[in-house]
Amino acid sequence: MRKSFVIEAVMIAVYGELLAPSQAVDYLVPYSTIRELYELKESQEAIMPDAHDEKHVRAKIEELIELLEQPFYRKQLERALTVPWAKAPLLLSDSVTFTVVSSYENEEYGEGFDPIETELILTSIREKAPLLTDQPDFIEKVIEGEIPVQVYDLDDFEFAVEDEMI
Repeated sequence: MRKSFVIEAVMIAVYGELLAPSQAVDYLVPYSTIRELYELKESQEAIMPDAHDEKHVRAKIEELIELLEQPFYRKQLERALTVPWAKAPLLLSDSVTFTVVSSYENEEYGEGFDPIETELILTSIREKAPLLTDQPDFIEKVIEGEIPVQVYDLDDFEFAVEDEMI
């Protein structure tokens, strides 16, 4: 059975192990995080502290953008983006589906969360799928805010994939 997780697009580029899970997964990716890939691509600001890692991650971001710009995928994305909460599933491999969600930030959690965090939360609630993140402060805010979502640190990815409760 394929497990679903809500995640930011850049994390797919940064954490290569996400593309080789032990079980089939579907990554639900809010479209705003796809736009963020383009911003990161153009930015001169460092993404990673190590220069070698920086170069690798930037190359992976480029690869992901190129994949999303392929005519078939681009057409699916354009169609999904015309309707709020529509989805564009993109098969990356036999075990990984990358589903772009046409989410939108409605300020429901705007007080304590930035717009992308809010979209991640709303997508998680709507899709009844846990969040994956590498940001301890985001995890802490979700827990402190008693947000009704399950959240996993990316260090616990394999545990999350194998967790029978999901």
